[in-house]
Formats: sequence, C-alpha cells, structure tokens
Amino acid sequence: MTVDNSYYKIYKPYGYLSQFVNNQNKRRNKKLLSELFDLPINVMAVGRLDEKSEGLLLLTTDGKFSNYITSSNIEKEYHVMVDGTITEEQIEALKTGVEISVNGKPYLTKSCHTELLKDTTHIVERFVRDEKHGSTSWFKIVLTEGKFRQIRKMTAKVGFPTLRLVRVRIGDFKLEVMKPGDIETISY
Repeated sequence: MTVDNSYYKIYKPYGYLSQFVNNQNKRRNKKLLSELFDLPINVMAVGRLDEKSEGLLLLTTDGKFSNYITSSNIEKEYHVMVDGTITEEQIEALKTGVEISVNGKPYLTKSCHTELLKDTTHIVERFVRDEKHGSTSWFKIVLTEGKFRQIRKMTAKVGFPTLRLVRVRIGDFKLEVMKPGDIETISY
C-alpha cells in the first residue's frame, strides 16, 4: 500500500506559532496555524519560525521529507531588519561566526553567507516602528544550522537587535511573491 504524502509551502505571518495544536497551558492565547489553514490532521511544520518571525515554512505529511530538511545541511535564507545602520564590519563578524549562548553554553556559529540588502521592495511591508526612533537596515543571511533564536542572538551580539526576520528560502523552495497567510501545494 502506498501512502500519498502532501507537501505545502506557506507564508507564516508574524504573530503565529509554527504549530497546529496547542498542548501547553502557558501558550493558551497564542495564534496557531490551524486558524489559517484547513489541512489534513497529520500535517506537520518542517522546522520552525518563532512567533515574531515570518516567512517561508514548509508543511508536510511526510516524516522522511521533514527529517531530511531539518537534519541536512540545507541552506535557509533570511532577510533581517535590524535597529541601526549595520556596517560591513558587523556583516563580516556575522559571516565568520560569533559566539552566542545555546542551552546556557557558549556556541560559535558556523561561517555563513551574509550581505547588506540594498533593495527590499520584494519584502512585504509591515509596520515595525516609526522612523523617528532611528534608522534601520536590512541584510541577508544564509545558514545551514538553526539553533534556537540564532539570528536574533547573532545580531544582538554585534550590537544590532533584530526588528524583523523573514525567511525567504529553504533549499530550492522560495517565498517568491507570496503574502502572509498564503499557501501553495509543492511537488517533492
């Protein structure tokens, strides 16, 4: 008997957890993906984006696919808005690796591709804060690892807190022109 698996890509909006069912009392009032999508009961998110992050999230009923994406060195590309005008020096520090805390222990992040973004017209606009509170800047970072809140910890380490974090690519799967809450069936 063959099992037909389902594969989707979504644009997870800001403010939602990357899950369909809430099994914890402390997260009772949190928004779940099940509020946006009516999908088969056995669909799971492949990896996670925290509540304050947005962008590309893969969903599937295929455990092998999920394991492959999360356990392999698959590139994940993020576009990050930080507080202040980030310089090439900080970009270089992020590129070569910075020490962050993971599970209470020091961890040196792997080297990664990082560059300033000059054009952000492809990113769906969302109000973050008024310009009177200072400048912001955007950069791209491509990781093959994904520690808990890693990018936020990395930008804070170089002195630029993350204001907005949008995942735009996982391997060959891209966000493209999707808007928050969009869903598309994909082939695998």
